[in-house]
Amino acid sequence: MNLQLNYSINSLKEEVRQLIKKGLLGRQQPIYTICNFIPAREWHKIEIELELNGYLLRDHLIDLIQPERWDNN
Repeated sequence: MNLQLNYSINSLKEEVRQLIKKGLLGRQQPIYTICNFIPAREWHKIEIELELNGYLLRDHLIDLIQPERWDNN
């Protein structure tokens, strides 16, 4: 995860979407599982951003990345 420069909730959501798309995380996993992809020294910044946006570490990743867009082709 490349969040060293940008800790916005939108960049975090996009990174999580990519990790789920790659199969590295599952939608039903708790948000705190993303700490495995973030350097420990940076994690507190992510926690603050999540808290400021009303997310709990025990919430599911699907709660963070909603709403997803589905294309019907």
